[in-house]
Amino acid sequence: MSDDLRATVFEHLPDYLKSLPDPARLEAATPPTHTLGDPARTPLERLRNTLDAMFEACATFPEPSHSTYFARTMRLALADAAADPALLAPMQREGCADTYRRHLLVADPQGRYAIAALVWQPGQASPVHGHHTWCGYAVVEGKLSETVFEWDDARQCASALRVQARKRGAVSFVRSGRAAIHRLGNCSDAPAVSLHIYGVEGARIGTHVNDIVRMADTAELV
Repeated sequence: MSDDLRATVFEHLPDYLKSLPDPARLEAATPPTHTLGDPARTPLERLRNTLDAMFEACATFPEPSHSTYFARTMRLALADAAADPALLAPMQREGCADTYRRHLLVADPQGRYAIAALVWQPGQASPVHGHHTWCGYAVVEGKLSETVFEWDDARQCASALRVQARKRGAVSFVRSGRAAIHRLGNCSDAPAVSLHIYGVEGARIGTHVNDIVRMADTAELV
């Protein structure tokens, strides 16, 4: 990104994001215990304003998510929202006995993104999947386990590469495609909650986000 375009993007961002640290250090840092930004706005309002500003600033891009600055700012915004204890109402932290539960929090009127909270009871996990769209997430509460897979195009299956703990405050952003196949799950003995942003309209998060793939027979699951 050119210096002129970077300056334009920066000018569109809310003031509270301009002063946050580099996103590469966010995951290793202790999440802040205070509310960032304008106290008159809710965490979701701040998050929506940031996303709207990002899209406005990247309006000339054929695909905004391909911008490195878009990905970095998304991580910053996710980390800020996830660290705020006022982010979710009690009902948005309720889980389901059968599978992880998704609570739709925001549906962009223009269909550019949807924000959701996912509640994971102990033992619950997603299927192994890539992504039809860009998406980002942050761990709000508890601890998740993420298994990262490698796609074998010749065999049309995915093989597990590594498993990593994703503790409170962890953030991630991936673009669409099978270069970022994973499985999220809760291997702990306590519920976990994560905040997700998908590049689809709200009505389509259940059908147009996850690209469920076949796993190699020898792959190990979470």
